[in-house]
Amino acid sequence: MSARLTAATAARVLRQLRHDHRTLAMLLVVPCVLIGLLAWVFDGTPVFDRLGAPLLGVFPFVVMFLVTSVTTLRERRSGTLERLLAMPLGKLDLVGGYAVAFGALAVVQAAVATAFAIWVCGLDVAGPVWMLLVVAVADAVLGCTTGLLLSAFATTEFQAVQFMPAVVLPQFLLCGLLVPRTQLNSLLHSVSDILPLSYAVDAMSKVTAQPDVTSGLLGDLLVVMVFAAATVTLGAATLRRRTA
Repeated sequence: MSARLTAATAARVLRQLRHDHRTLAMLLVVPCVLIGLLAWVFDGTPVFDRLGAPLLGVFPFVVMFLVTSVTTLRERRSGTLERLLAMPLGKLDLVGGYAVAFGALAVVQAAVATAFAIWVCGLDVAGPVWMLLVVAVADAVLGCTTGLLLSAFATTEFQAVQFMPAVVLPQFLLCGLLVPRTQLNSLLHSVSDILPLSYAVDAMSKVTAQPDVTSGLLGDLLVVMVFAAATVTLGAATLRRRTA
């Protein structure tokens, strides 16, 4: 893997996205709108303080998953990826470049959504705000890398979107947001243990409830980052040099 080729790929993707104003608006505005709507619905109740931080990790994950999977698939169908891979460019350079570009957007997205939740919607967080941002960025990067991986298994944008109910929705139901994971039966709890979004929500909940950065919080964050690294590696392994 070459750092120069990875950086060049990331710069190309960012130049393209700079001119795609609708995608940028979706990346930056949609999470804020959803968080603001949640705060409005539960105004005057403790529900927003309990659910706001975990959802701050879920929304960027979902948005980055959708944008990354559809954008990458569009480049596959247009032949851009095939032409790039005909050059002296490794698969990991290409996938890494996309991950770096979308990861940079994830940092901006997470910063905007976190600032909006705390200073506009009044989200009460016991832990350090910077840790909330770090976990939100890790969740957004995980959504980005998962989208990169699953885009390899879709041939149309419609199929890519269908991965959301197939891959994201089960994680949403089992991550502990609706029902604490400790109250799930043994089978569902075991399934939730192998899903990355469970650890993302656990980390966000700990930042909300605990004033200090604990080893349990760092452990949850590490699991999310390991899943992100694994999906990037699998994305490179499943990348085809020729499209059907």
